[in-house]
Amino acid sequence: MSTDEETKPEISPEDVAKADQFKEQANVFFKKQDYEQAINLYTKAIELNSNNAIYYGNRSMAYLRTECFGAALRDATKAIAADRDYVKGYYRRAEAYMSLGKFKLALSDYQAVATVRPNDAEAKRKAVECSKIVKKVAFEKAISVETKSIADSIDFESMVLEGDYTGPTLEDGKVTLEFMKELMDTYKKQGKLHRKYAYKILFDVKQMFTKQPTLIEVPIPDDSKFTVCGDIHGQFYDLMNIFELNGLPSETNPYLFNGDFVDRGSFSVECIFTLFGFKLLYPDHFFMARGNHESHNMNQMYGFEGEVKAKYTNQMSQLFTEVYNWLPLAHLLNNKVLVMHGGLFTKDDVTLDDIRKIDRNREPPEDGLMCELLWSDPQPQNGRESSKRGVGVQFGPDVTHNFLKRNNLEYIIRSHEVKSAGYEIAHEGKCITIFSAPNYCDTMGNKGAYITLKGNDMSPKFTTYEAVPHPDVKPMMYANSLLSMMP
Repeated sequence: MSTDEETKPEISPEDVAKADQFKEQANVFFKKQDYEQAINLYTKAIELNSNNAIYYGNRSMAYLRTECFGAALRDATKAIAADRDYVKGYYRRAEAYMSLGKFKLALSDYQAVATVRPNDAEAKRKAVECSKIVKKVAFEKAISVETKSIADSIDFESMVLEGDYTGPTLEDGKVTLEFMKELMDTYKKQGKLHRKYAYKILFDVKQMFTKQPTLIEVPIPDDSKFTVCGDIHGQFYDLMNIFELNGLPSETNPYLFNGDFVDRGSFSVECIFTLFGFKLLYPDHFFMARGNHESHNMNQMYGFEGEVKAKYTNQMSQLFTEVYNWLPLAHLLNNKVLVMHGGLFTKDDVTLDDIRKIDRNREPPEDGLMCELLWSDPQPQNGRESSKRGVGVQFGPDVTHNFLKRNNLEYIIRSHEVKSAGYEIAHEGKCITIFSAPNYCDTMGNKGAYITLKGNDMSPKFTTYEAVPHPDVKPMMYANSLLSMMP
């Protein structure tokens, strides 16, 4: 590492001082977890003094906190270019790479820090941990061709109920309403579902999803209510609050949960078994769409894999991946409203039939229709831009209007982004974001929200709510240690 001075523009002392004032103001907003305002102020500092690596490094960290991994990666790289000895730049870039599943590139940055700081125990630890992940990924790839389905290898008969088990039990191997009520009550008391029933639910729900199309068509009768929820992210007690406010799922109270059921929140196991249980109980009135966090790469970084291993087994975490690979990618409500987790596409000519034809039984790819359905975000200006997330695309109002016109739709509903009010109406009312995890990660201070529709007019109505108390288990408790916030 060596500082590169040759191409840096000269900055006046006045601009240097003013830029530093913006940086200090940004730091205050960062500490308040107002990351958007912090980003705006770091940007002003950079506009005045583009030579300062710290400004890029700090903005990179703010982007990481808002899950804009692509933007965080670009800023970390600029910080390193401004000062090759700026160690935090390498840490920031490594975390961005980790978040994007680019483990070899992350390892290279951790090793760079460990080389220049041979006595830095933290740098060594991160390099060793990242190296283990790289080797694990390589091993899994090598044996993947020979791997048989986990679901096919489950031996339910060998799983014996212990005498002290007091949790819910399936009736003749089937989920009932009484089972679901008892399950939720058990989870509220921080109890656990027996592994025999947990495996049975996963086996049965996988069988159900494999028979469903990639795009689910959902009819909503004129006088019927239909509820759409966004990200839950392992916030079980907030999920229970939704059911308190809006009623339990039933054949007369149908729901669609629009992806990101797990990760980050440390009650993801409780969330997913509750949702899968209702899917089995009401298969034609309870719907679930895949989010970008229903994937192996995300789960091994953001906590779900670690949580399943802690509460059950590694085998079960592998079975979850098999189930997630079969989740539908989109839902079409009354042939008028398309619901997907992320958003629209880099191409203008995408039709509903193109979505129907997607081969979804796999880890999400880094580009293409499946990737964009799971990862894309709207932007206020027309056209398209590279995503700040580093995956998917940002799409403008013109893209939304063209897609709706081509497919004879009224509007789209998507999730995927924290919104302070729990929802956002964009693109002249044609692109709605719904996010159902209030006070996301116990830090963001946002409200949660859900949408209710009536079949006769399909006009969205929003219900918002605050976070409710939960047991003292912090978010990201089970996440990979490399994603602990960097120095």
